[in-house]
Amino acid sequence: MRNLLFCSLMLLALPSMAQIYTYIDAEGNRAFTDKPKSGNAERIELAPSNSMPTLQTQTLPAPQSPPEPTQRYSLLRILVPQPDATIRDSAGNLIVSVNSDPGLFPQHSYRLLLNGVQIGEAGSSPVFPLENIDRGTHQLAVEIIDLKGRIIERTPSQPFHMLRISLAQKRKVNPCKKEDYGVRPECPLKDKPPEKKDIPFVPFI
Repeated sequence: MRNLLFCSLMLLALPSMAQIYTYIDAEGNRAFTDKPKSGNAERIELAPSNSMPTLQTQTLPAPQSPPEPTQRYSLLRILVPQPDATIRDSAGNLIVSVNSDPGLFPQHSYRLLLNGVQIGEAGSSPVFPLENIDRGTHQLAVEIIDLKGRIIERTPSQPFHMLRISLAQKRKVNPCKKEDYGVRPECPLKDKPPEKKDIPFVPFI
């Protein structure tokens, strides 16, 4: 029985194109061979192989990361206002000034962020005029970007505090004088007190 099982396994391993024969040997056991024998040898028809051809796999290229910018800056900072500065302006206006070392490379731009939102257009000017900023605390940051909008450098966010003084508060600190009306914003002409008219002197009779 063991010889029969071994022979069966050998049959599975032989190529499908080989011719296999079986016969009963002198001891009464079934034997297998690839050579025809006279007498009682019978040919065995093998089923076609069910092996599948090897699939050729195509290796996809690894995704390329964006190229690293070659031009770097050793320093980028906000000069004005200073961190945690308090700005007093009735109109809420502010001038932001930045500095980099080295200076701005060609095809690079400064971009100003106020509370995480870009203000105005990016450009080569290191000065950003801001108008009508609400009262309260705000965060400023500046970035240097290339033509593709990639961030080359970025400053940490730094706070400043805007105090918008009312006209009444300004007049209280610095009262309007006669010559100030129509000149200082907090001293409009409509608020100018009427001038006292001189009463002509009438002698007592």
